[in-house]
Amino acid sequence: MEKGKKNGIGFFEKYLTVWVILCMAAGILIGRYLPGVPSFLGRFEYANVSIPIAILIWLMIYPMMLKVDFQSVKNVGKNPKGLFVTWVANWLIKPFTMFGIAWLFFNVIFKAWIPAGLAKDYLAGAILLGAAPCTAMVFVWSHLTNGNPAYTVVQVATNDLIILVAFTPIVAFLLGVGGVSIPWDTLLLSVALFVVIPLAGGVLTRSAVVKKHGLEYFEKTFIPKFGNATIAGLLLTLVIIFSFQGRVIIENPLHIVLIAIPLTIQTFLIFFIAYLASRALRLPHSIAAPAGMIGASNFFELAVAVAISLFGTKSPAALATIVGVLTEVPIMLILVRIANNTKGWFRDG
Repeated sequence: MEKGKKNGIGFFEKYLTVWVILCMAAGILIGRYLPGVPSFLGRFEYANVSIPIAILIWLMIYPMMLKVDFQSVKNVGKNPKGLFVTWVANWLIKPFTMFGIAWLFFNVIFKAWIPAGLAKDYLAGAILLGAAPCTAMVFVWSHLTNGNPAYTVVQVATNDLIILVAFTPIVAFLLGVGGVSIPWDTLLLSVALFVVIPLAGGVLTRSAVVKKHGLEYFEKTFIPKFGNATIAGLLLTLVIIFSFQGRVIIENPLHIVLIAIPLTIQTFLIFFIAYLASRALRLPHSIAAPAGMIGASNFFELAVAVAISLFGTKSPAALATIVGVLTEVPIMLILVRIANNTKGWFRDG
C-alpha cells in the first residue's frame, strides 16, 4: 500500500476496477439470495432520494471537496489559456460529444442488442457522466504526469464553480433532446444535495481548520484522517445499487460491455481534444496533461448520485453511470502513460 501511495495513487484507487467488480458480484448475490436487504433499504426515501445512499455519497464527496482551495481562483488571470482549454472542453464540447457518441451506439450501432427503452435509459446515464467533469481524482492524474499542482487546483476550483450553474441546465437540455422526461425538482435537489452542500461543507471546514491550525496541519494531518473514506463510500454504494440491479445485469451481461464501448471512445476523444489544443496553444506539458485529464475523467460520484435520484437505484440509467466507474481507472492510467510518453511534444517536455 505504501508503494502505491508513493507513486501518487493509493492502493484502493489503483485497483478500483477490481473492487468495483467485487462489489458488483457482492451486490448481485445479495439481491439474488438476500432480497430482503434491498427491499428494506428501499423503504428509506425522500423525494425519490435514497437516504442510505445519500449518506454514503456524502461520505464519498465531502473529503474530495476539502481539497479544493478556492483562494487559488484569484490567480486565474496569470495564465488563462489552460483554463480556457479546460472550460471549453468540459462544458462546450464534452457533454455534447458524449450525447452524440452514446446516442449513435445505443440507438444505431447496438440497436440489435439493446431495446429502445433501455437505449434511452443508458443514454440518460451517459449524459450524466458527460456533464460531470472530474473534480478530485484529477489531482492524482496530475501528479502522475508531473502536472503543475497549483495550476491544477485553479482548474479544478473553477470547474467546481461552473458545475454549480451549468450542470443542471446542460443535463436537462440533453435529457430533453434524448426524449427523457425531466423531473426538475429532483434534479435541482440532487445538485443541492450532492454539490452545493458538500462543497460548502468542504470550504467551511477547510477555512476553519486552516485558520486554527495552519495549512500544513490541514494538508498533512487533517485530510489524511479521512483515508479511504471516499472509496469506501463508493464501494458500499455500489453494493447497494447492484443488489437492486442484479436481475438486469444477469439478464443483460452483454450490456455492460456495450455501455463501456462508447464511454471509452468518449474518454479518449476528450483527452486528445484538450491535450492537442493545449499543444497548439504552446502551453507547457505541466498544464496540458491535467487539462486533458480533467475532461477525460468524470465526477462519477455526482453522476451516480443524480442517476439514483432521478431514476432510482434499480434504473438502467444508474447502471450506465456505474459502468463509467468500472472503466474510469484503467483508461485513465492508459492516458497517463500516453501523456508521459509524449512530453517531447511540448516546450517543457
